[in-house]
Amino acid sequence: MYKKLLLFVFISMSASVMLNAQTAIANEKEIEAVKSVVQNMFNAMKKGDTLALKQCFSSTAIFQTIVSKPYEVVVQNGSVQDFLISVAKQPAGSLDERIEFETVKTNKELAIVWTPYQFYYKDKYSHRGVNSFQLVQLKEGWKIQYLIDTRYK
Repeated sequence: MYKKLLLFVFISMSASVMLNAQTAIANEKEIEAVKSVVQNMFNAMKKGDTLALKQCFSSTAIFQTIVSKPYEVVVQNGSVQDFLISVAKQPAGSLDERIEFETVKTNKELAIVWTPYQFYYKDKYSHRGVNSFQLVQLKEGWKIQYLIDTRYK
C-alpha cells in the first residue's frame, strides 16, 4: 500500500511539474510576442516606416502623454494618425527612443508593458520618461490598444 501511495504521489508531482513547465513555455512565448510588437513600433519609428508603425496598433488605439506643469499635471490626448503624421515629417533615423523592458505581463488576450526610455533626436539627448502600454490579442495578433507616457528632461 505504501509503495502504491508513493508511486501515486510521484506520478502526480511529475504531471504537475510538466504542466507548469508547459504553461511557463507558453507564457514566455506570449511575452516575447508582446515585446516584439513594442520593439517593432520603435524600430519602425526610427526608420520612419509609417506603414509598419501603423500595423503595431489596433484601429481604436488611444494615445496620451502626462505633462507636468507648474502646480498641475495635464494629460494630453493624441491619436495614431497624429503620431504617424509626426513620424512621417522626420528624416529616417532622427527619432531614436531607447527602451528597457522593465515589466511585461500577459493574461489571455490582455498584456501590459512598462518601458523606461531615453529619447534622442538626431543623435542628441532630448528627454526621458516611462511608457505604459496595454496590448490586446486580436485575430491579427497582438496590437497596442493604449499608450500613455511621461516626459522629463
